[in-house]
Amino acid sequence: MAKRIMVQGTMSGAGKSLLVTALCRIFLQDGYHPAPFKSQNMALNSYITRDGLEMGRAQVAQAEAAGLEPDVRMNPILLKPSSDTGSQLIVNGEVRGHYSAANYFKMKHTLLPDIRAAYDSLAEEHDIIVIEGAGSPAEINLRDQDIVNMGMAELVDAPVILAGDIDRGGVFAQLYGTIALLQEQERKRIIGTVVNKFRGDVTLLKPGLTTLEKLTGIPVLGVVPYTRVDIDDEDSLAPRLEQTAAVRPIDIAVVRLPHISNFTDFTPLEEHPAMGVRYVLRREQLGTPDLVILPGTKNTMGDLLWLRQNGLEAEILKLADRGTPVLGVCGGYQMLGRKLSDPEGVEHGGELAGLGLLPCETIFTADKTRTRVKAEVKAAPFAGAALDSYEIHMGKTTGEAEPFCVIEGGKPDGAVSGRIFGTYLHGLFDTGELTQKVAEYLAGLKGMTLEEAVPESRAAYKQRQYDILAEAVRNSLDMDAIYRAMEEF
Repeated sequence: MAKRIMVQGTMSGAGKSLLVTALCRIFLQDGYHPAPFKSQNMALNSYITRDGLEMGRAQVAQAEAAGLEPDVRMNPILLKPSSDTGSQLIVNGEVRGHYSAANYFKMKHTLLPDIRAAYDSLAEEHDIIVIEGAGSPAEINLRDQDIVNMGMAELVDAPVILAGDIDRGGVFAQLYGTIALLQEQERKRIIGTVVNKFRGDVTLLKPGLTTLEKLTGIPVLGVVPYTRVDIDDEDSLAPRLEQTAAVRPIDIAVVRLPHISNFTDFTPLEEHPAMGVRYVLRREQLGTPDLVILPGTKNTMGDLLWLRQNGLEAEILKLADRGTPVLGVCGGYQMLGRKLSDPEGVEHGGELAGLGLLPCETIFTADKTRTRVKAEVKAAPFAGAALDSYEIHMGKTTGEAEPFCVIEGGKPDGAVSGRIFGTYLHGLFDTGELTQKVAEYLAGLKGMTLEEAVPESRAAYKQRQYDILAEAVRNSLDMDAIYRAMEEF
């Protein structure tokens, strides 16, 4: 059976995902065959595996860092919020239904066999499993039904590293308070604490670290510096969504929809030296960008109403009328059409007029499309760009427009009308080919000339980022203590 180590945090956003990613890479570099695991993930950024199953993006990054093809067993339970109080439940990559928070809390213990089976299967194939918690283990109101923090650690008898986020302040209170609220048997599982995202002179922390060790009886394993790496974000806490100003010649505005999903689609645009990507919440933030992007969403009709009510729809229509290019991806593509219908109440129910910028209509059904595809763009400004992408959506869109691209095998996807473009394909910029063509197209509209560049694939770029992260974490943590703990548990 595989050795195991678990990373828990004092709160959401404490850096658990990045620490797990780093450990996966470090173990791989040290000659092991690790795999990541998170029993339950709540996120709108998801991914479709080669076998057409859906999982969280964080475990995809961790798998890549471990040198593995993403596998749905790494994230057997995925919750995709569709409202403030309800989520779509995905078990082993398949939709199980929609649940209110209260109903899910009552039934989630029945998912333990699925979690255990996924974990055991991975443990038979790998020699180290790196487990990620969720939120905080000190959420004492949820303790009796816990399947992702100490409940998961107990299920597989895993030692735990507890990480605190100094960037938000109060890290000593975070760590001490979390440990104090745990049960005695839970405290015994913690082999060490980690101060994460530190900026400054670490010697100034030493008195506090010493006091923390005395108060808790638990060693501090290290202080991890704030490391600037570009790794796919898991959810709406992502710092990149706070970027509201363009700082490069080409200005791209992505509408930050309330239920925005798979915004990692646009990370390759952010990496391009000529393109500045910013995220827009209000009409006064939109300005006059060179490209407007409507991204994917878990609630297309609800977010369309939000777009309409806050005035952003009217501003986008004005820009489109003046010739500003608009790109809609997945739910954003559906919004660009003439009409959205939901006769079965899958999303919102009833009908809504779309923005009317593309000659197509969408009907929602309970069936969910999940598939990985290769395609070639046919839209004139970007023709010939090869895509390695995936579809993940509810609803079917039909119309007479020129397709945006053609999927391998001859199936058309998306629609084009002048400077308005729509597609269902996520990951459309990952190969780098469409990224460069978009940059050249927008530069041409501005009368700019770009330097010749060979586009780097997203895959190669990400591998370099994993190495940077692993080096920073390896140099900061007591890896010998971590290896000993895995041997002793």
